[in-house]
Amino acid sequence: MNTNGARGDHIQGFRTLAWEAIGRLQSPASTEGMTIIIVAAIGVVINAVTAALFMSGSKTDLNIRGAFLHMAADALVSLGLVAAGVLYLWQGWTWIDPVVSLVIAIVIVAGTWSLFRQSIHLLFDGVPEHIDLEAVHAYLRAQPGVASLHDLHVWAMSTREVALTAHLVIPGGHPGDAFIDEVADRLHDDFDIEHTTLQIEIARCEHGCRTPRVFAADDEGGHEHTHAPA
Repeated sequence: MNTNGARGDHIQGFRTLAWEAIGRLQSPASTEGMTIIIVAAIGVVINAVTAALFMSGSKTDLNIRGAFLHMAADALVSLGLVAAGVLYLWQGWTWIDPVVSLVIAIVIVAGTWSLFRQSIHLLFDGVPEHIDLEAVHAYLRAQPGVASLHDLHVWAMSTREVALTAHLVIPGGHPGDAFIDEVADRLHDDFDIEHTTLQIEIARCEHGCRTPRVFAADDEGGHEHTHAPA
């Protein structure tokens, strides 16, 4: 399940719950309390078990988190219906069902707001929240021979993969493939960055490197692209 689908379901669920709740507040009606309790209790068990299956993965994967929130919201709705059914049988309050529905609708919106913000952040290639960009910059700057660096970009390629590109200025010449591989491995192990692209420059290029520079195989500079192992 993708996050857009889950978020759309939550919004539609909020609209349906809120609309029906307002209508029933204006025109209270009796309900089948015991039937509601039985059916909703079954829903609580099924949705809670399903949500539990997604719980561990929801901490690292935005898509799984969307599925988890979807199931958790369904379990919450069912639990609210159980409470409404019990109170209706106990006190005969016809207004309790729509009030509980409104409360559930508000909780659903509040619970999915964080997912919505993260989805927008991912959509616009923002730096992932778990990445300390200053720490990444400091690590690259501290590498042997690196005089400076620029055009450092870190973004999420998906909910599980992070990419990095940067230009390293090394006046002493190209450090070789072993240097590139070691840096990529450390970025993967220490910062969870799976895809690293580093451009080595002998001297800082002008105008933000807008003019491409091509190096032959035996030139001192070059462009290296490596993928750290997953």
